[in-house]
Amino acid sequence: MSDSFLTSWSHHYLTEQPPRTKSLVMTLFGDVIRPHGGALWLGSLIRLLAPFGINDRLVRTSVYRLAEEGWLSAQREGRRSLYTLRPQASQRFQKAHQRIYTPSDLAWNGEWTQVFFLSGNISTKQRADLRKALLWEGFGALSPFAFIHPNPDLSALNTLIADSHCSQAVYVVQQSNTAITHAKPLADLIEECWQLDEVSQRYSRFIEHFAPVLTYLQQQPHLPEEQAFVVRTLLIHEYRRAQLHDPQLPLELLPKNWSGKQAYEICHQIYQLLLRDSQSHILATLRLEDDNAPEADSYFYERFGGLSKMALDTLEQAS
Repeated sequence: MSDSFLTSWSHHYLTEQPPRTKSLVMTLFGDVIRPHGGALWLGSLIRLLAPFGINDRLVRTSVYRLAEEGWLSAQREGRRSLYTLRPQASQRFQKAHQRIYTPSDLAWNGEWTQVFFLSGNISTKQRADLRKALLWEGFGALSPFAFIHPNPDLSALNTLIADSHCSQAVYVVQQSNTAITHAKPLADLIEECWQLDEVSQRYSRFIEHFAPVLTYLQQQPHLPEEQAFVVRTLLIHEYRRAQLHDPQLPLELLPKNWSGKQAYEICHQIYQLLLRDSQSHILATLRLEDDNAPEADSYFYERFGGLSKMALDTLEQAS
């Protein structure tokens, strides 16, 4: 592959499927800004998004809408604007962070968790809010009033029930298969309650787009810093869009050769190879507007089960 491979690849990617500006801003806040203090000046955001062909008008419109929707807070200082993640938004980013960067092959004890309620004990709005939250957490719908998951985050489940203000109406039970032979096994619910074909197709598209990038980077691991940042951002942007539709079921219940596992491994390897150069670009850009822009928080290096200590040492020496 030629030295211009990634330039051509990025151009083709951005031409064929240009990301929506607001969605890309969300990707940046989750992948880049939150680990660096959760705030940045508008000028820095404009500079970070410029290589994607996004002009300052679109950036300003996007952050204005995100502020209106409750994701960001804006603070004026002279002619400059500082955008900060609001506390509740930061919590939602933390949850997304756990899903995106945590290994997907989680241990399973063979039990299933069912959440259900009686229609007369819950309002229409509570039911809609709870349903939306449960589907976001990867639960499958048995009926409009009952949901099931083999391996949910019980702490997150407890929180979402409380946030939906329906604790007195919701029942939660854990169950497993019985020895009864004339009944279907619970594993058959996978095909009935989850649309895994659609999730698998999203992962397969991700693999198709980024497997050639991994092959190139394994031969040419160091890139111009801005280019490393662009590829890293597109990597996480597309992986995020695929992964956040994944119900995160145990591997034992997924089809053989599940594409999500390969997609995660490709994402991890590319991210590691781009880490040093992309981080250098990010810090340099942030410090054009703020000399005291912080290094990435320590939790940043826990991504993907632990980013290479060698990359961390290199960044510390460079700073």
